[in-house]
Amino acid sequence: MGQLNRRELMAHAAVMAAAGLSAAHAAPLRALAASGEVDAVLKAKVEAGEVPGVVAMAATARATIYEGAFGPRALGAPATMSVDTVFRIASMVKLLTAVAALQLVEQGKLKLDEPAASIDPSLADPQVLIGFDAKGVPQLRPARRPITLRNLLTHTSGFSYPLWDPNVGRYRKAARANAGLPRSALMFEPDSKWAYGGSIDRVGRLVEIASGSTIDRYFHDNITHPLGMNDTGFTITETQRAREAHLHVRDKGKLVPQPQEKPSATKVFSGGGGIYSTAPDYLTLLQALLNGGSLGGKTILRPRTVELMAANQIGDLEAGVMKTTNPAISADVDFFPHRRLRWGFGGMINLDAGADGRKAGSMTWAGLYNTYYWIDPAAGLAGVIMMQVLPFADPRSLGVYRAFERAIYRALNSA
Repeated sequence: MGQLNRRELMAHAAVMAAAGLSAAHAAPLRALAASGEVDAVLKAKVEAGEVPGVVAMAATARATIYEGAFGPRALGAPATMSVDTVFRIASMVKLLTAVAALQLVEQGKLKLDEPAASIDPSLADPQVLIGFDAKGVPQLRPARRPITLRNLLTHTSGFSYPLWDPNVGRYRKAARANAGLPRSALMFEPDSKWAYGGSIDRVGRLVEIASGSTIDRYFHDNITHPLGMNDTGFTITETQRAREAHLHVRDKGKLVPQPQEKPSATKVFSGGGGIYSTAPDYLTLLQALLNGGSLGGKTILRPRTVELMAANQIGDLEAGVMKTTNPAISADVDFFPHRRLRWGFGGMINLDAGADGRKAGSMTWAGLYNTYYWIDPAAGLAGVIMMQVLPFADPRSLGVYRAFERAIYRALNSA
């Protein structure tokens, strides 16, 4: 028997309360729990070799309704996935950084629409790349408007990642050879486009300056410790490392396990990546947001701030579609083809309902190693699924994600 049967049979009463369901209406959900449908979906994907292993969970604001763990932590090794398996979740730290910044906005220590350079002088006088001359020398002009925290939170600042913008890598190469060039440049005028990039790294620095605390300490004191997220952090203990899943690289269709990364001695951390977590920990954060910013008597944000996080903050700018410059690290990204995608203060917003169950107005994002989350306020549901596979947006890993989502929504719809 998988994790679903035990967990859902124990939790169906809590699900009924959270969803406002009567005992009669909950019967289909209870029957689905007994059948182990979600377990069967995930187990089949692992046994078919689509991914080496997976941990997945879903919850309402008040109760966990599913948890499952299947496959090994590393192919060829005896340790199996468990719900408390530790994963590198990379860019999923961006949601924590957004929460941290918005906490400081609530306190008046940061402002959404004032120049961010008033807090971090390194953001003053940004230069916009307008092209390269015949010799490959970058051509720059001063930005017409300052970079704001709103720009940084919504990826409309002009900062891009080289993984999805070849001009970033070309500029950086030129800047290394020419000390007279700024270390970094904007790829477009702030507020004119959306591009996924290093904006949230800059938000992390704003959090540090405004709070007087390093980002790791700020997270601990204001988010992870209050919520009991004890397995989430930039460094892990040896006990946690013993529970860590190994990265697998897809090489010509075959999954190749990689050695565990060496423990890092760095004391400088980024708001944009490089964090560890578990599915239960991250689901706790999602539940707090789904519940208006509070969970278990602890409040991390006001309800109105949470609403802003999940609202379209970029108007008619298109978001979420990215063309890779390195297929070994990331495939092309388009999670919701033919649907309108925007960005809030925490993640990507789908303006249209998704094909696999989530409703319009849901918020989602991911980590480089194929870890994903979503929050669906209209359905009162949040989910997280964790794998450790490269490249990002790997089609087979996405297939597991989609199959999990469909099964969860079937459960709720039958209820």
